[in-house]
Amino acid sequence: MSDTPVSEMSFEQAMAELEQVVGQLERGDVALDDSIKLYERGAELKARCEAKLKEAEEKVAAITLDGSGAPSGLKPVEGL
Repeated sequence: MSDTPVSEMSFEQAMAELEQVVGQLERGDVALDDSIKLYERGAELKARCEAKLKEAEEKVAAITLDGSGAPSGLKPVEGL
């Protein structure tokens, strides 16, 4: 596990560490107390990844077209 606080991780960093955590838990070769710590870290990492994805989705924009079909601007995509 990284010493970097989850709140300071990029999406890619959090996802990479989450994959490591899941791998360790799946192998089952970790002591119970360590498994609990890994699970808690994994939950934090998952939440960080979800937050970063939501943030990215909110930045996505759709191109709006005018009456003649020419691009006229941007608007937020709804429903994401």
